[in-house]
Amino acid sequence: MKSIEELIDTYNDFPKKGIEFKDVLGISKDPKIFKELILKMSSSQIIKNADAIISIDARGFIFGSAISLQASKPMIVARKPGKLPGELLEKKYNLEYGENSLSIQKEALNKFNSYAIVDDLLATGGTINCVTKILESNNKEVVGILVVVELMKLEGRLKLKYPIESAITF
Repeated sequence: MKSIEELIDTYNDFPKKGIEFKDVLGISKDPKIFKELILKMSSSQIIKNADAIISIDARGFIFGSAISLQASKPMIVARKPGKLPGELLEKKYNLEYGENSLSIQKEALNKFNSYAIVDDLLATGGTINCVTKILESNNKEVVGILVVVELMKLEGRLKLKYPIESAITF
């Protein structure tokens, strides 16, 4: 059986020159490993202590929805611009290769007070930090962060003040 690391492809110079892109989509092609990963992540104390999960557009949705199902926790999404209807809470953030913003539907946060943030990858920390800022500015608690892959040399962890669990580090 392959290891989870073997299912992650690396693409150099994507989406722009100098970026080493780690593609986690190969994990979903191996149901046994995908299931093991979801079981491990959904049993995290971070998930257990949260009222709900926030998964981040777009690959974070794959892992967040599976964790949500396994842990029986509600899932809310943080999406890129123009993807959500209704009254939105929005924040801009910087990427290692540009700028973007994320939105969360305001009404989605009404029922829950504490959140676990789930994403596919932690690089510079900009995307996850953006979500924490939206939550903090709405008096919500961030219990912790779960990612499939963490790129240690980019030190995104240092920009985040919450517990972080990474399934794999490079």
